[in-house]
Amino acid sequence: MEKTSEKLHRINYLTAEIEWLYHQASLRMGIADSTMRVLYTIYDHGEEDCPLSCVYKESGISKQTVNSALRRLEEQGVLRVESGSGRGKRVILTEEGKEYVDRTAGRLYRAECALFASWSDEEMDEHIRLMAKYNEAFRQTLEEL
Repeated sequence: MEKTSEKLHRINYLTAEIEWLYHQASLRMGIADSTMRVLYTIYDHGEEDCPLSCVYKESGISKQTVNSALRRLEEQGVLRVESGSGRGKRVILTEEGKEYVDRTAGRLYRAECALFASWSDEEMDEHIRLMAKYNEAFRQTLEEL
């Protein structure tokens, strides 16, 4: 148990450090963490518009926080939220928004791509496999709490 506890402590520290690094990236670019997460999600989606449901699911932040960030970004003229097909909504970047995202979340995304480009395919696959394994096990553990 002691060995597991030490390793868990190290994992928790590294997880917190990753969150701190993302926070530092947001600070350097002069935007709130939640704004960065929303813009990063839209950028990662790979289109100039993104289903709102994807932003909710993939940003890792609450719907309330997403909605607050979207409202601020709409007020700044970065994006607009419009009705999509059915009951769904889409987040659409304005021309100014495309430039803004490229200067902020896009820079961070490209930096991460460059970092991961230095990893072998095997290292990337192993990292993904272990993250997915942890997420699934943790999801099951939460159901049992």
